[in-house]
Amino acid sequence: MNIKQIRNATISLNYAGTTFLIDPFLAEKGTYPPVQNTLNQDKRIPTVELPIAVEEIIQADAVIVTHLHPDHFDSVAKEVLPKHIKVFAQSEEDAEVIRREGFENVDALSATTHFQGICLYKTNGQHGTGKMKELMGAVSGVVFQHPDEKTLYVAGDTIWCEDVKNAIDTHQPNVIIVNGGAAQFLQGDPITMTKEDINRTYTESDDATVIVSHMEAVNHCLLTRKELRDFISEKDLSTSILVPDDGEMVSL
Repeated sequence: MNIKQIRNATISLNYAGTTFLIDPFLAEKGTYPPVQNTLNQDKRIPTVELPIAVEEIIQADAVIVTHLHPDHFDSVAKEVLPKHIKVFAQSEEDAEVIRREGFENVDALSATTHFQGICLYKTNGQHGTGKMKELMGAVSGVVFQHPDEKTLYVAGDTIWCEDVKNAIDTHQPNVIIVNGGAAQFLQGDPITMTKEDINRTYTESDDATVIVSHMEAVNHCLLTRKELRDFISEKDLSTSILVPDDGEMVSL
């Protein structure tokens, strides 16, 4: 598989000869106001430019939208993606919202979905704790399986929780993509993975390769790549937990 980190949680994945675009957030730098009720209110989002042209990014066989927060499926993605492209949403409710944007080929992921010989297994997550979890709403991840590929688990916007542990125990992934950044509001705990969550994911995964996405693109992501890489290096895990730059490809 080839995993290209685009920006934020946007990933281009070539898996068993099929290209998936995951969570497209395609606006130019500074298009939107900062996420409110957070630090860094002087930083409009995205805080960085795309590393490659939008026209290249959208060359995909299917799009997966893990949830409908605008940093995972923004107005530019809705405009530039071909309306006939295959789109998978986490629920029928989300699928209907996407259909109302003019997309003609949208399905909700079921427990097991088959697409071009690949098995897609929907997983659950927890986008924060307590009241913040309720406010953030439902989120999902996806496990990819194919006889010719390693098993890949894309966890989505979740903290370390029982849902993540269950996905690892059930599917035994060889590769895990997690959303880091330790995104946080002024109240409550982080709503995406902290460095400790990322380390826990690795230690619970029986030596899977962990790839960290969702870094340094929205104003409320407080964990930097440098801080995370330093943390990983101290634990001698730099070959096991990878923190790609935007535009970087990981082949496994």
